[in-house]
This record gives sequence, structure tokens and C-alpha cells, in this order.
Amino acid sequence: MKKDVLDYVVAKTHELMNASSCSAEAKAAAQKWLDAAGTEHEAEATQAYLAELEADIMPIDQLIAFSGSEAGVACFGADTAKQIHSHAVEIKAAGAIYCDCPACAAAAAILSKKGEML
Repeated sequence: MKKDVLDYVVAKTHELMNASSCSAEAKAAAQKWLDAAGTEHEAEATQAYLAELEADIMPIDQLIAFSGSEAGVACFGADTAKQIHSHAVEIKAAGAIYCDCPACAAAAAILSKKGEML
């Protein structure tokens, strides 16, 4: 992996790990990837990390559906679910493909480098 790509992904990985919306599984995969970077285990950890990010990133249509559901209201509370839902509809109309929370934004940035990471 080129140094500029590695530096970019490391920075975005730290953003991901520091995001309150980052899942425990994504944090663990991120840490494992950071630990493996530059070692003989890097390729395997990279594949696992990318797979975890692809599984965790929230497509905008799923966010809209969840935030507008009873489960979304139970998870976020009525007011927050309504705000998230409105925001998700707005960013989808502007062309968003994924949720723009800090964890999803970092995951999308990392995934944009997938071809250069493998």
C-alpha cells in the first residue's frame, strides 16, 4: 500500500474508532488492522477490516426506514428519530448513498480507497 493511502486510511480509521456511532465490531476490526499494518498479516487484516466496514455502513434507505419505524423510535427516542429521519430524507435527496454520521462517513472514506488497499 502506498504511504499516502496508508496515512489517509490510518487517519480515517482513528476518526472511525473515535466516533460514538462506531460499532464494537468495527472498532475491533480497525484496531486489528492498525496492529497488522506493515506486517505479514496486513493483507488478511485489510480484507477483514473492509468486510466489516461494508457490513456496518448504513445505506441511506435503511436509515430512512429504521428512523421512521417503531424500532427507530425505541432506539433513538421520538424526537431524535424524527430528526434523524428528516435529515436522512434530506441528504438522500441531495444524493447521499450512506448515512453521514461520523462512523459511516469515516467508513465511506476508507472504503473509497478499497482498490488501493488490496
